[in-house]
Amino acid sequence: MRTTGDRATLKVALLGCGSVGSAVYRLLAEQSADLAARAGAGLEVVGVAVRDVGRVRSVPVDPDLLTVDAAALVTRPDVDIVIELIGGIEPARSLLLAALNSGKSVVTANKALLATDRAILHEAARLGGADIYYEAAVAGAIPLLRPLRESLAGDEVRRVLGIVNGTTNYILDQMDTSGADFGTALAEAQALGYAEEDPTADIAGYDAAAKAAILASIAFHTQVTVSDVYREGITEVTAADIANAKALGCVVKLLAICERSSGGVSARVHPAMIPRVHPLAAVREAYNAVFVEAESAGRLMFYGAGAGGQPTASAVLGDLVAVVRNRLAGLRGPDASTYAGLPLVPIGDALTRYYMQLDVADRPGVLAPIADTFAQQGVSIKAMRQEGRGDDANLMIVTHTAREDALAKTVADLSTMTAVRAVASVMRVEGEDGE
Repeated sequence: MRTTGDRATLKVALLGCGSVGSAVYRLLAEQSADLAARAGAGLEVVGVAVRDVGRVRSVPVDPDLLTVDAAALVTRPDVDIVIELIGGIEPARSLLLAALNSGKSVVTANKALLATDRAILHEAARLGGADIYYEAAVAGAIPLLRPLRESLAGDEVRRVLGIVNGTTNYILDQMDTSGADFGTALAEAQALGYAEEDPTADIAGYDAAAKAAILASIAFHTQVTVSDVYREGITEVTAADIANAKALGCVVKLLAICERSSGGVSARVHPAMIPRVHPLAAVREAYNAVFVEAESAGRLMFYGAGAGGQPTASAVLGDLVAVVRNRLAGLRGPDASTYAGLPLVPIGDALTRYYMQLDVADRPGVLAPIADTFAQQGVSIKAMRQEGRGDDANLMIVTHTAREDALAKTVADLSTMTAVRAVASVMRVEGEDGE
């Protein structure tokens, strides 16, 4: 940090110059005066680490700032703050630990790293007397982590339910509005830039699971890693599932669900039907939204752009201003709060509801043994409807809330019944009508 006139100037190292990094670099230049006024100090980018210094970028970067030696950049004595936007576990983990160990504060959007090593990074920050901020790691531009960590610090969060992956939300929204199948909707998302060439992280639920781990850790003051999150993606969702949801007055969304109960905390990611009257049902295209339920504050909803260079850069710069303010005041931001240390509840103990579609034999007496199978597992049926006759007979069933393992056992038992030709579709149902 150096002082020019009446105002200090802090030096920033930027790791990564992709869509988000380029937007951060551009905004730091274009809004330098305003950012300095808000933060209380000037900000000077003194190095930008990239894989290829010769690559043509959408935002011109001073060639003298570009380097492929990220390790040397983060340990430069004159660097005050490191912004990490390269993603992944390594080399990001080693680079950030090196920065924090040398007392440099960190701003990162690296959800994958935080979902595995958040506690380690916070401990390094504490020992190094530095800050680590990561609002941009979950839900892009939406201010979510700071409200959970600070605004609701005097409350007890009971549940966090959200759409935290824009790619999957776009795909499911297209399937719902146009009747497209999964493959067609995915291809459209890729053509528009909403999905990567390899979309596995999104459509298999890995991205959402990492975000769920971060949300659960902060909301419940308990260390939750991505390995603790139950995960299902959307690759098995069919056009028939979407049509069945419509018939029930529902829409299908990939949900991240973090809950606190008397038994502990749970975190899960999977597709689910939610009533069209639920606030999350109206979240369209690639937008994100998170529904928070707290003991005293009640129900809160956070909505906005969950990804993209500009929105994510907004969150990064917000964290950067917070880090600068702390540094000038001789303060540090909050450490990882894991004091509660609540046990992790396995998916089998989660409470949910199921929708099932059964291909059944259309003959007298079929319903009785099916209903008995549910009763044997202690699962109550909320609604049942048969469509078609003969070989085209379908039985659609929605259960009341039950334990996940009881519902799963019911499905397994139904699959062995002679009266059930096939369990054609199974999907969880979240949210009651009117929620």
